[in-house]
Amino acid sequence: MNKYDNVTGQLYVISAPSGAGKTSLVKALLESTPKLQVSVSHTTRQIRPGETDGINYHFVDESEFASIRDANGFFEWAQVFGNFYGTSRQAIQERLADGIDIILEIDWQGARQVKALVDTAVSIFVLPPSTATLRSRLMDRGQDNEEIIEGRMQAARDEMAHYNEADFIVLNDDFETALLDLQSIVRAQRLSQQSQSIQLTSVIADLLR
Repeated sequence: MNKYDNVTGQLYVISAPSGAGKTSLVKALLESTPKLQVSVSHTTRQIRPGETDGINYHFVDESEFASIRDANGFFEWAQVFGNFYGTSRQAIQERLADGIDIILEIDWQGARQVKALVDTAVSIFVLPPSTATLRSRLMDRGQDNEEIIEGRMQAARDEMAHYNEADFIVLNDDFETALLDLQSIVRAQRLSQQSQSIQLTSVIADLLR
């Protein structure tokens, strides 16, 4: 039996190319939705200005990352732009077992790994409205030079080529509309027969007595 079969929390996988606005959308979704948390991944990349260890990521060196990986401590892991990213297996199992819904912000490679492990996971892909908008958002960050932006644009095209592997597509053209779409997906999942059968156990038992 898959150890994720009897958990009561729902696992969501949200993927998007860099610059699509995924991070801002997830932040707003968390603030507006109870019993929903985002998983904090481990990464070997350098911490950026404004980031906090343990909040944005668990920042580790490659040796520590390799130790966790080799001990089968990652639920999924991938290498992106020369850096490693991974999701703690234990943290996911514990929170799902406690009935907490979890969001994983990972790329298509990680999403594919998660779906292979947990067939009840719900995958969502966030798309930008156009190539021009995506480029503009990357430039507005003011963090990268033109060469790096071009590399990110190519990586974005590679990422977006896997949009059809997701269960849901959210277009981030208007932020509030995209947020409403994400909220609707979560609400619909919480109203599913499987979820409601758990939440309304006593009610259903009484009605069928």
